[in-house]
Amino acid sequence: MRNARSGTLRRALTRALCVAALLSGLPAGLGAASAAPAAATLQTGAQLAASWTGPLSTRGRWIVDADGNRFKLKSGNWEGAQGTWLGSGDIGDPANHMHGEPAHNMPLGLDRVPMAKILADFHGLGINSIRLPFSNALLHDPTPVPDTAVAANPQLRGATGLQVFDAVVAALTADGFAVILNNHTTTARWCCGLDGNERWNSGQSTEQWIADWVFVAERYRQNKRVVGADLRNEIRRDVMDDPNWGRGDSHDTNAAFEAAGNRILQAAPDLLIVMEGINWYGIPLNGLPHGRPMLTPVRTLSNTLIASGKLVYAAHFYAYTGPANSGAGSGLGSTDDPRYQDFTPAELAQVVDQEALFVTQSGQHFTAPVWISEFGAGGRGSNDAKEQAWLRNFTDILVANDTDFAVWPLVGWTKDGAPLDSWALLSYAPDGTRLSIEDAGDWRITDWRRLITAPGRTGPVAQVEHWSMLNLDHTDYVVSARMLALPDWDGGARKAACPDGQRLTGLGRSDGRGLCTDSAQPAPTDTPYLRVTDERYVTGGDWAPGYNKLQCPDDQLAVGYSVRGAAMASLLCARANAPLPASGRNVWFDHGDNRPANGGSTGSDWAPGYYKGQCTDREYVAGVAFTWKWTHGGVPDALLCRPLS
Repeated sequence: MRNARSGTLRRALTRALCVAALLSGLPAGLGAASAAPAAATLQTGAQLAASWTGPLSTRGRWIVDADGNRFKLKSGNWEGAQGTWLGSGDIGDPANHMHGEPAHNMPLGLDRVPMAKILADFHGLGINSIRLPFSNALLHDPTPVPDTAVAANPQLRGATGLQVFDAVVAALTADGFAVILNNHTTTARWCCGLDGNERWNSGQSTEQWIADWVFVAERYRQNKRVVGADLRNEIRRDVMDDPNWGRGDSHDTNAAFEAAGNRILQAAPDLLIVMEGINWYGIPLNGLPHGRPMLTPVRTLSNTLIASGKLVYAAHFYAYTGPANSGAGSGLGSTDDPRYQDFTPAELAQVVDQEALFVTQSGQHFTAPVWISEFGAGGRGSNDAKEQAWLRNFTDILVANDTDFAVWPLVGWTKDGAPLDSWALLSYAPDGTRLSIEDAGDWRITDWRRLITAPGRTGPVAQVEHWSMLNLDHTDYVVSARMLALPDWDGGARKAACPDGQRLTGLGRSDGRGLCTDSAQPAPTDTPYLRVTDERYVTGGDWAPGYNKLQCPDDQLAVGYSVRGAAMASLLCARANAPLPASGRNVWFDHGDNRPANGGSTGSDWAPGYYKGQCTDREYVAGVAFTWKWTHGGVPDALLCRPLS
């Protein structure tokens, strides 16, 4: 959440204290869219509900509904249930809550406005979906909310925070909105600094975090308009340690997100799994490493889920932060790095592409939709010319790329006719009087209307082929639901298995990386998969003289493999439902890359630093050759690629 808006004294002091703690070593506590013109129109709840069918999934860079029609996330963040307390002072004093708006761990506004009125105002903004933050603490708190906190919604008196959350989800989805649940915080405390909410396992174990997600997924499983699980908000450094993307330790964001996503899909297969990158690493001081990589690491280490078509990546952009700028205004934590608002329009477009929108490039191992799940600016009463120019430039980028988005935040309060949080699109007085971005005096309205009514792709989206990365860098990588339900098929080895419906199409040399695809994939049979550990199935002559070979039987294709160290240990083979050609060709990659010039995922590196071998998109891996001679160490040297037809 945005991060308490630059310019407030409280935030400046918080940042200074955070950096001081870091230094003292205290213990840890632009691809263009091919779009058909279409202008958005405001819809009632009934009209919105009739316009789409849940659940949602993905096809390439697009999100689609159950009928295969593009569903663009035009979203807003209805914050509050993640906690608003700033972490010091009496929690009952509004002055100790962000913007003086105590939410009592519920979506804001329920004390002031009936829920039906809030939802009607959401429709008036033109949005179709809600990012709904929550804390892990909310799930375990049996305390009823204060009656005063639901004064405008007396039907909620006596309910716990979680029961209020249930009621909000039910009301939103009944009114046609798609709901994406967002695990924003661990504690019921405002984020995002050194507040105990830095990582998914801050203040809790990874297993507890995953268990909480499974609980939430199962709780809303039957509601097909609850469409997504946004796994964690703004992963960042705590006092002592950075998060990372791929090191295989307890701070490995890539591995934790993948484990959670697959467990969620086993419990609730319809959900989209939304993954943010790393929001911050390092210490924000000139001369020390630091930055906001966001989705940049996905370029060489993406995620594979047990269900193709369920992964969405997300990123956050605010004017006062930057690729290496924490957003601190001055003093400790302030660096000379440019902020996003300092870039020219062309420079901003380039950096947004580098940090996020490159993921929408088609036909790569990382291809997925990108949802800008937080952006925004101070509106009414703000005279920050650089922030205003930034919002216009950033809106241009979202419009030009037909990008899914979620503004932060939707709801705030007013006092004496002025908003307490000028970033909110809707603010309510104690008597329920509304102040909207649509009302006179809010400079953001031109950019908002342009964004919400921008033409974009609509209608049916064709099915796409997938390329999925396998990663045996540290441990097993079995992303086949079928194989996960079976006992360990090669004890002591690191094992990889393609998602069900995909086959092996490439291997890296020496690192255990692999590539799967469903391009022209023949349907598999229900017969058991076969583990091959020797040369008994080698047919058609010795296709790699002097080399050890693992080869699937005729009419079977490789769908997985195992390694010991870096050496090949076995192939996992699946029978196709029709005969496969027995002819083939060797693809050697012992002295350099050997990948098809125009094949899938050839524009991206799925095994950085290693030679790669890859069959064409209309071939399958039938065998792998390797040797221990010449210090090769048993790593794959060649693939036997056979045509699918």
